[in-house]
Amino acid sequence: MRTTCLQCLVLVTSLLSWTDNGVSAARLTVSPSRSQLFEGESVSLSCEEDDSSAGWTLRRNTTTDTRAECGDGWGKPAGSSCSITYVITLDSGVYWCESREGSTSSIINITVSGGSVILQSPVLPVMEGHDVTLHCQTKSPPSKLPADFYKDGSLIRTEPTGHMTIHHVTKSDEGLYKCHISSHGESPPSWISVTGKITTTAQPTSTTPPPSSTSLQLVFTLVLHLVVFCPYFISTLLMVSLYRHRPTENHLSVSMVMTSPLQAEQGLDDDYDDVTTEHHF
Repeated sequence: MRTTCLQCLVLVTSLLSWTDNGVSAARLTVSPSRSQLFEGESVSLSCEEDDSSAGWTLRRNTTTDTRAECGDGWGKPAGSSCSITYVITLDSGVYWCESREGSTSSIINITVSGGSVILQSPVLPVMEGHDVTLHCQTKSPPSKLPADFYKDGSLIRTEPTGHMTIHHVTKSDEGLYKCHISSHGESPPSWISVTGKITTTAQPTSTTPPPSSTSLQLVFTLVLHLVVFCPYFISTLLMVSLYRHRPTENHLSVSMVMTSPLQAEQGLDDDYDDVTTEHHF
C-alpha cells in the first residue's frame, strides 16, 4: 500500500516537471527579409522567442566558421539579436537560433553576392496555396530590367519588368531558382521551400485551450482522480485484510464446546476404561 502511494506521487511529480520544463522554440527573422544580399549591405537577425529565459543566441556555419556564435569574430550581439553592418561574401552561410539547453530554430540560408545581380526571394518557406513573387535586381539603377528566370537550370520564362509571380504555389514549385539580366549578369541560385497547409477544424460551440493549459488540466485531472480513488483503494484493502483475519464459524463452534482441563482428563480416563473392558471381554 505504501509502495502504491509512492508510485502515484512519483508519477504526479514527473508530470508536473514535464509541464514546467517545456522550452518554446524561437523563430528566426531577417531584415531585409530576403535570402540574397549585395556585398556591403547590412543585415539584422533576431530570435523571436516565447520564453526569454531560454537565452537564445545566433549561430552560423560558413566556409570559415562552424557553430560560431554572434560576437565571436562576426556580428554585433544585442540580446537575442545580431547585426552585421557590412556583409561580405564570406558571410554567406546557414544561420539559426540556439538556446542554452541546445534547442534550435529552423535554419535560413543567406547568400552574399559580389556580383551585380541578385534574386530577391523569400528567406522563409512559402505556404502551399500562397503566391510568391521573385525579383531580379541589379546593384545599380535601373533595377526593373527584363530578366530570365530559371528553375533547376531550366528556363521558366522572361519577364519584361524583372519580377515573376508564382500563383498558388504547390510542392512542385519547390526548387533552385536564379535569374539573368542581359549585360548585367546572373544571380546566385536560391532554394525556395514550400510547406503544406495548416488545416484546423472549426469548433463553433467551444474553444480549444492552449497546449500549456491542456497539459496542466491533464495533470490536475490526474491529481483529482488520485485524491478521490486512493482513499477508496486503501479502505478496500483494509476491509479485505480484516475479513481475512476474522474468526470463522467453525472456530466459534469448537470454542463453545471445549471443556475444562479437569473434565477433559476425566473423560480421557473413562475412554481408557472402556478400552480395557473391551479387551477383557
